[in-house]
Amino acid sequence: MKIYYIKYPKKTTVILILIIIIAIILLGMLVNHSISTFKTNDPIYKGDANSKKIAFACNVAWGNEYIPKMLEIFKSNNIKITFFFEGQWAEKNPEIVRQIATDGHEIASHGYTHVKYTQWSKEKYAEDISKAGDVLFKITGKKPNLFAPPYGDFNDDVVKTAEDLGYKVILWSLDTIDWSNPGVNNIINRIVKKAHNGAIVLMHPTKGTVEALPTMIKELESKGYEITSVSNVLK
Repeated sequence: MKIYYIKYPKKTTVILILIIIIAIILLGMLVNHSISTFKTNDPIYKGDANSKKIAFACNVAWGNEYIPKMLEIFKSNNIKITFFFEGQWAEKNPEIVRQIATDGHEIASHGYTHVKYTQWSKEKYAEDISKAGDVLFKITGKKPNLFAPPYGDFNDDVVKTAEDLGYKVILWSLDTIDWSNPGVNNIINRIVKKAHNGAIVLMHPTKGTVEALPTMIKELESKGYEITSVSNVLK
C-alpha cells in the first residue's frame, strides 16, 4: 500500500500570500472610500473650513427697492459679496446688475427662470442655465462660473448638467430665511450664533436683511470673520 504525504507550503510562502490578500482587500476599501468621498455631481455647501471667512450669497429675483441700501452697507464696510441673478430679472434690470459688478461684487447665475429644475426635462433646464449665462455675459462682459439652482432644488442630473456647462453648483450652510419675514433679530441670530469657517450665507434683498446687515456684519467681524464672496471661501 502506498502512503501519500501532503506537502504544505513553507511558512514564509503562507505569510506572503496572506499579505497579498490583505493588501488587495485594503486597496479595494481605499478605492471605494475615495469614490464615496470625492463623488462627482455634488453641490457645494461651504468653503474652506480652515479659513476664518464667511461668504454672503444674495439670490436676486425681486427686491429692487432694497438693493441700493444693501450696496451702500457693503460699500461702507468694504465688503464684496456674491450676487446670484435670475436671468429674466437681470434682463429687465441691467443697470442694477452693471452697478453691482462695477462695485466689485461677484456676479453669478440663478438660472433664467425661477422654477424647480427637477420638474423640467434635462434639455429644458440646460437651455435655461445657458440662457441666464448669456444674459449676464451680455450685461457685464463676463460669463459667470457659479450657479445657484432656483429654490435650492436639484438632483444629480441638474448638477452634472450645470458642471458640464462650466459652473460650480452652490448651495448654502447658513440660511437667513429672510423671505419668510422672520424678524431682524431672528435673522441676526440664525447667522451669528451658527457662524463657522467657510460658511455660505443665503440671503435675499429684503427689508429684514437690510436692517439686519449692519449688526450682523459687526458681530461676525468681532468674532474674527472676514466677510467675502463665495469664490473667496472656496480657495
